[in-house]
Amino acid sequence: MKFIADSMLGRLAKLLRLLGHDTLYYPHIDDALLLRTAREDSRILLTRDTRLVKVRGLRNFLLIKENDPFKQLKVVIQAFNLSVTPGPDTEGAVPMSRCAVCNTLLNIVRKEDIKDSVPEYVYRTSDAFNQCPDCARLYWKGTHPEKFRKKLSDILNS
Repeated sequence: MKFIADSMLGRLAKLLRLLGHDTLYYPHIDDALLLRTAREDSRILLTRDTRLVKVRGLRNFLLIKENDPFKQLKVVIQAFNLSVTPGPDTEGAVPMSRCAVCNTLLNIVRKEDIKDSVPEYVYRTSDAFNQCPDCARLYWKGTHPEKFRKKLSDILNS
């Protein structure tokens, strides 16, 4: 399942990427290009714009009414029955497999190759590293993924 989020849903886009879902987000995209991209790439449009969902012929969309990004995520998870467990879901999404910044699939990198790119403590205490081939951002298992899972669990169970 592929998504495209409108300019009001940047934090939601990041959260969906963390869950492994292919989610485009352009903060300054105009409505015509947003709709065309959704249609041409067969993406589900996530929007807060009530005017936008009235466009004739728009089929695959979800109007988000929540303000809090985690509550928005809950709405999307429930609307599309998305899995939030580790491992690929029915749509092939693997949590923590995409760059949260640019949506690109991450590559596994050797620890030795990033020694000078991470803090010394991280290098000593972590063994697995991923890197975005587009923006070069590095990812490792720290406290953020666990905090994210905890927050997500709290929201889904509320």
